[in-house]
Amino acid sequence: MKKKLLLLALILSMGSFAQEIEIELFASGISNPVNIKNAGDSRLFVLERAGLIKIINENGSVNDTPFLDISDRVSDGGDERGLLGLAFHPNYASNGYFYVNYVNNDLETIIARFTRNESDIDLADADTEFNIMTIKQPHVNHNGGEMVFDGNGYLLISLGDGGISDDRDNNSQNLETLLGKLLRIDINDPQNGKNYNIPNSNPYVDNPNARNEIWASGLRNPWKFSIDRTTNEIWLTDVGEQLFEEINKVPESEAGVNYGWRCYEGNTPFNLNNCPDESTLTFPIAEYSHENSGVFKCSITGGYRYRGTAQPNFSGIYFFADFCSSEIGMLIEDNGNWTMSFSEAFNGNNWSTFGEDINGELYIADISSGSIYKIKDATLSIKEATFSQIKLFPNPVNDELTIDFGTSNNESPKISVYNIHGQQMKTTISFKNNSSRISTKNMATGLYVIEINYSNGQKTTRKFVKN
Repeated sequence: MKKKLLLLALILSMGSFAQEIEIELFASGISNPVNIKNAGDSRLFVLERAGLIKIINENGSVNDTPFLDISDRVSDGGDERGLLGLAFHPNYASNGYFYVNYVNNDLETIIARFTRNESDIDLADADTEFNIMTIKQPHVNHNGGEMVFDGNGYLLISLGDGGISDDRDNNSQNLETLLGKLLRIDINDPQNGKNYNIPNSNPYVDNPNARNEIWASGLRNPWKFSIDRTTNEIWLTDVGEQLFEEINKVPESEAGVNYGWRCYEGNTPFNLNNCPDESTLTFPIAEYSHENSGVFKCSITGGYRYRGTAQPNFSGIYFFADFCSSEIGMLIEDNGNWTMSFSEAFNGNNWSTFGEDINGELYIADISSGSIYKIKDATLSIKEATFSQIKLFPNPVNDELTIDFGTSNNESPKISVYNIHGQQMKTTISFKNNSSRISTKNMATGLYVIEINYSNGQKTTRKFVKN
């Protein structure tokens, strides 16, 4: 049975009221989880760094037998190597193909295809490995590792700059190497003696001095990226070197993006020797420093823009996290501007990956405990909001909401009602028997916020749901 953590985090301002989130334990017993994907059904597939893929069922139970075990060929030194990425073919339901990204024992990144067992959908055949690409890694860190199919059915692959520090070999700005890049390949039409093809729309197909697989450059360690299922924008986070972690957003169709590393770390110059003109670079839409908000941070874990339906108050918000601070972050858009906020620390967790299920609901994994949590809107689980002696009922409400102040109210405060977009819907100062009643008969179904303002300037907020 699922259980909720009692830690609630005040995370961001929407208009004049605060949003609360909570994390709910969904599954446990996973060893070093580093990636979570769905295969177009209710199951979640979780990668263990050592080389196993585990299946979590819709009720949170974990299958005893791994979906795939390739631990014999995966290098797992307890660092940034291991089984890192998973992507299911767009036609997985019919062809059973899925792709993994792992670092092998020869310090090579392997992009390989495997096939699902023909008679058991909960099993894959480890003997069906078909090598797509092999990329030599000079060091054990900065391997990137994420993989996503884009809207054209092409496979996007993130690779770090090769490791150590400072990109001393200048891989990220060198178009003759795949390191420090986002690759884009066609795995459905192998040609020219390779097990893949280069899409004609790739930006460097006619450049003899560039690797044709490159879709974007200038990356340090793009540990995670995702594609917004509504806008088709690529959300890519890049782990910083000294001080800044960055979040990037570009259209899926925009080719040849240069994200700027090692010339810039986020928006700050890092090493400007032999760099392209600044006007040719794409800078992040948001960044944070390791000293931001007073809690030490060190490494960004990118996530998803929320597109589910169970948490309507989260619609369009981009979720991310920091590995060291145990915080979960949000980016919220307001007329083209993005505002960043962090939760309080969910102490004891090192967030390693997010996941999105078939319905767009979001999950987050702690690599230390092996726990998988579901991210939820705390306000939607509250049937009777309370603060001190103030009560709202019924909640959810049909026709009329009562605000009962108990014995705590010595005056008649001003009460305002807002929808989730911050638009004021109603105002009342009418009281009887230390309570106030608000008609909700003509209000649309959804989540609302009540702001209670006292004459001394103090105010508090409560939430209710209109059926």
